[in-house]
Amino acid sequence: MNSMGKIIALANQKGGVGKTTTTINLSASLATFEKRVLVIDADPQANASSGLGIDIQNVELSIYECLIGHCKAKDAIQHSCVEGLDVIPSHIDLVGAELELMNMENRELVLKEMLAPLKDEYDYIFIDCSPSLGIITVNSLTAADSIIIPVQCEYFALEGISKLLNTIKIIKNKLNPDLDIEGFLLTMYDSRLRLSNQIKEEIKKHFQELVFETIISRNIRLSEAPSYGLPAIMYDADSKGAQNYLALAQELLRKNN
Repeated sequence: MNSMGKIIALANQKGGVGKTTTTINLSASLATFEKRVLVIDADPQANASSGLGIDIQNVELSIYECLIGHCKAKDAIQHSCVEGLDVIPSHIDLVGAELELMNMENRELVLKEMLAPLKDEYDYIFIDCSPSLGIITVNSLTAADSIIIPVQCEYFALEGISKLLNTIKIIKNKLNPDLDIEGFLLTMYDSRLRLSNQIKEEIKKHFQELVFETIISRNIRLSEAPSYGLPAIMYDADSKGAQNYLALAQELLRKNN
């Protein structure tokens, strides 16, 4: 890996597709492979922050303060419960940043400029986008080198994707010509369900080599772990969910080698 870190946004404006679960567990898995990882929680719900052991009730400096220029990004960094994995936490106030950013010059570039000094401190920087296509998500996609799109193996999975692909196209044209799709990640997969298998085939047919080989299975441990403020790998390392995300981390490292 070159000295500059890679910034990867996780986005899908359809909620509940495993976006935050992927942010938490992929970043934790990469940290266990001794990569230096930073998670930027750009979702006002702050679930990535709390799922990595950050006490979000007592956050003094969050991404909100960084975006509106009240502090430098490095001052908002907190250590997570995983060694080598840092977090810039989110805050419910982030909802208000949408309005404040609207009045700024170069408002789409605020996050990109904010992260520039951190790029060589980390191997990977993940941005957990909010499930909307507002100005903060536009900032995230403008700052990113690539995007991971989690897709739930359920009905209407493809419905949200076309909107997102359209947004990516606009951002490539206007703001970030180098934005790549890192991959589509199939989540909440249940091999027993015909529907799960149909969606898997459909996505693979549509997007071919852009689909990660690793598939994230539906797993109870993955949904339990965040309420303990732990990634699956620390909650139950032998669980299917933890193993899936370790495999995804290895696949990502191979792709970026």
